[in-house]
Amino acid sequence: MLRSATRLLLRPRGAVLASVGLGAAGGAAVGGEHWGRAPIAPWQAKPAARCHCQVPCGIFHDDGRIAMILEDAMTIRKAVAQSQELHASGKLQDMHQLVRWINTKEDHATKIMTTVAEYFLAQKVKKELLSDHDYGDVLALHHAVLVAAMKTKQSSDMGPVDALDKAIQALRVVYEKK
Repeated sequence: MLRSATRLLLRPRGAVLASVGLGAAGGAAVGGEHWGRAPIAPWQAKPAARCHCQVPCGIFHDDGRIAMILEDAMTIRKAVAQSQELHASGKLQDMHQLVRWINTKEDHATKIMTTVAEYFLAQKVKKELLSDHDYGDVLALHHAVLVAAMKTKQSSDMGPVDALDKAIQALRVVYEKK
């Protein structure tokens, strides 16, 4: 009894209603959503939730996303600097901290790549609003940021971090208010 009650608490509303026969049969709408597939069974994994749904809601602004990318780049720079210092000491505790800084660096590089791909490229770059030449230039700027962020994940040197900063500054011009 307790297991089934717990399962009901953890399952989505549509799956709960479907399991008791109140919806989802034949693709009926439940709470404004259409359920055209079988409900998720308690033993099946549910898909991961995404933070930004890519619906043009107008909540996010280009200035804020650029500021976030710049902050991520500053964190990457600090992580590389700290990693270099900690590596030089060679102490075991410092090696543990080094691993945490490397993970932080890689997380922030991934955040930059996700923001550029899912926010800017997917939602802001509109081919129909740009000439073929401008479209190619804008894509190249975004690609430069993606590649530079990837290279910071692969390196422990400041060179790729400098290249990332330069690529972000070049991209920033595209989104500055005129």
